[in-house]
Amino acid sequence: MNSPTEWAVQAQGLRCALGGRTVLEGLDLHIRPGQFVGVFGANGAGKTTLLRALLGLQPLESGRLRLLGQEGVSARAHIGYVSQRDPIGADSFLRVRSYVAAAWQGERWGLGLGGAQQRAQAVDAALKAMEMEPLAERGMDALSGGQRQRARIAQALVNPVRMLLLDEPLSNLDPQAQQRILQTARRLCTEQGMTVLMTAHDINPLLPHMDQVLYLAGGRGRLGTVDEVVNAPALSALYGLPMAVAREGGYLFIHPAGGFMPEEAAHCGHDHGHDGEGEGA
Repeated sequence: MNSPTEWAVQAQGLRCALGGRTVLEGLDLHIRPGQFVGVFGANGAGKTTLLRALLGLQPLESGRLRLLGQEGVSARAHIGYVSQRDPIGADSFLRVRSYVAAAWQGERWGLGLGGAQQRAQAVDAALKAMEMEPLAERGMDALSGGQRQRARIAQALVNPVRMLLLDEPLSNLDPQAQQRILQTARRLCTEQGMTVLMTAHDINPLLPHMDQVLYLAGGRGRLGTVDEVVNAPALSALYGLPMAVAREGGYLFIHPAGGFMPEEAAHCGHDHGHDGEGEGA
């Protein structure tokens, strides 16, 4: 096993529960820096729970977790997060630049109130990373869905982060807006060495961009390349029932071998919008 300092995420035996129900059980993960990982699974499979556990917002029942080569809370200062729910609402008149700047935490980096110049530079860099510079003075209420999501990701990037957690950022976006976000996430990994974990229902938009797939089902998970994870034997073992994977026109379709599509398996061949997990599963 390589040194823990070589891993962006190193998890051993993670167990998480919500309301007395075990959501994740014995999850092991080893994710290298600079990897783009797509996280998939049905409603309640634990996608959001996993992200919240990485952030320290979801208590671990058991297991060990190291982030960016560290244990404890110190590494979490270097993690950006975009939740499913937008906390400011779609009718905010806040300008994009002000919205992004509101997340600046200069005091954490020893800049204090004298860090106005550093804050402006950080905001400019975050806007540039998400191609939002031309819209910096526009109100958040005047943005399209895709533009608004890019502004939210820019806010998560305004501080010096090394890992980015995105919870369903593609939901309810048209294909062009989805691809713009995915291309930007890929670029952050390639050019900045950032680690990106993105939850989604539909695997197909992510196929050209991600390095690895994390598939969650029944409290367990399987991490690997698309070919290693998205195949009938691997998914059958994960779900505990015979699964089939069909490829047609560059798309993947995942379904039980008998054709019956239960809730637990119905979420990776096509998009179902919001996953209904809210912020807790």
